[in-house]
Amino acid sequence: MRWIAEQGFHAWLLDWGEPTPGDGDLSINGHIERVLIPAMQQFDEPPVLVGYCLGGTMSIAAAIAGDCAGVAAIAAPWHFRGYGEARDDIGSLWEAARTGCEQLGLVPMEVLQTGFWRLDPARTVAKFESFATMAPEAAAMFIAMEDWANSGAPLTYAAGAELFEQLLLADAPGTRAWRVAGRLIDPADLTCPAVEFVSLGDRIVPAATAIGLPDRRDLGAGHVGMVVGSRAKEQLWEPLRDWLAAIP
Repeated sequence: MRWIAEQGFHAWLLDWGEPTPGDGDLSINGHIERVLIPAMQQFDEPPVLVGYCLGGTMSIAAAIAGDCAGVAAIAAPWHFRGYGEARDDIGSLWEAARTGCEQLGLVPMEVLQTGFWRLDPARTVAKFESFATMAPEAAAMFIAMEDWANSGAPLTYAAGAELFEQLLLADAPGTRAWRVAGRLIDPADLTCPAVEFVSLGDRIVPAATAIGLPDRRDLGAGHVGMVVGSRAKEQLWEPLRDWLAAIP
C-alpha cells in the first residue's frame, strides 16, 4: 500500500472490521451491498477496485453491480469447481463445524485455516518439518508469516455459510448463479477495464479457479508469495502499477 501510494495513486484500504455475533446475518453479498458499494459511492469519481483472494471475487461483483472505473483481481477464486476433490473434504469440514458456528454467530479463523490445510495436507506437514532446519533469519520470517496467517477476524456466520455452501460447494459464481444487489454476476458483463493476476503455484486459490478475464497475467509464485515474496515487486506490484496508470 505504501509503495503503490508512492507511485502517485490515492490508495485506500478497506477494513471490514471485527464482526460480533450480532452481525451473524451479514453474508458475503451483504458485505458487498452494505459495505463495499456504499464505500465506493463516497468518492467524487468512481474508484478502481483492487481485490486479493476472496476480496477479488467480491470486487468483480461490486464492479458489475456498482459504479467502478476499473477492477483488478489478484488470486481470486471464481470457478470453485477448480478445487476438485478437495471440495468434498472441505464440505465435510463445514458439515461438522456448521452447528457450532451457527450458535456462535461467527466462523472462527481456525475453521478457515483447517479448510486451507486440507487443500494440501502433505505440504502443510512438510513446511513445519522444514522449520526445524531453518536458519534463524528464515525461521523468524516463517514465524511472522504463520502468526499473520493464523490470526485475523472471524467471518460472520452468514458469510461463512455462503462461502462454503453457495460458492465452494455449489460454485454459484462459476455456474452464473450468483446474485448480488439484485444482479446476476457474470464477468462477461464488466464494462470497465479489468485484469486478473493468477498464481500458477497457488494451492489456496488454484489457477484452475481463475475467472477467465481476457486480460490475464500469470505469475510464478504462491498465494502469499505473489504479494510479499522476494519477487513480488517484479511480478505483481509493477505490472499492477502499469495497468492502473493505463486506465483512462
